[in-house]
Amino acid sequence: MNLVKPKKKFGQNFLTDKNIAEKIVSYLSYKEAKTIIEIGPGKGILSKMIMNLPVDNKKFVEIDLDCVEYLKKQFPKIQNDIINEDFLKIDITKFKNPLSIIGNFPYNISSQILFKIYENKDVVNEMVGMFQYEVAERICSNFGSKKYGILSVLIQAFFNVKLLKKIKPESFNPIPKVYSAVIRITKKTNNINCDENLFKNVVKLSFGQRRKTLWNSLKTLNIPQIKKEDTIFAKRPEQLSVADFIYLTNLVSNENI
Repeated sequence: MNLVKPKKKFGQNFLTDKNIAEKIVSYLSYKEAKTIIEIGPGKGILSKMIMNLPVDNKKFVEIDLDCVEYLKKQFPKIQNDIINEDFLKIDITKFKNPLSIIGNFPYNISSQILFKIYENKDVVNEMVGMFQYEVAERICSNFGSKKYGILSVLIQAFFNVKLLKKIKPESFNPIPKVYSAVIRITKKTNNINCDENLFKNVVKLSFGQRRKTLWNSLKTLNIPQIKKEDTIFAKRPEQLSVADFIYLTNLVSNENI
């Protein structure tokens, strides 16, 4: 069982550098957490340290049955907390919250993991995760950048984001063709002061046709012609900060007609 092979279908690149593993776990604050969830523990390089953190509830979500069997044998202390399921299909609201989420995330679902965290932002307090470097840059990018997009705005509206460390490919098995990066997001305390569902829709519609002006991208919202006079509609989505998107959401809201 020591020869657990990484599987391409699960996007597995096992972290092998113990020093980096220690760093990643040290980035987790977990002070208010009622549950820590590790996504994709693989062979347990992070799990070994997470299991000793002073938080009562810990869950280790692993889709690969070979890894699950390996983890149970190597770390019998956590065998009852290992969940052999797809994280994207789990109802994480059933765990005691607030939640702290951590992991060396499979590259093929890393963006989907973030969208799930966004959808469950009421129960997730923080996340420390390993991403492909380009994805990490996208999450943390500021307006005005070509990398700035839907995920950047939605996550930054509700979380503080920080790129903490760039990781070389040689730190993994198999060695990926790209660099990786660790980012941390922590929930903001303030409300965005607009309709959250409309905000999400406005952001998605805006970036759906990012080369067009906002007026053209948002036509389906039936915005009154009188509002077209606002100069924000002449801009393109990457020119808007999170605060601008909140303003735009309130501007197109039916309540403000």
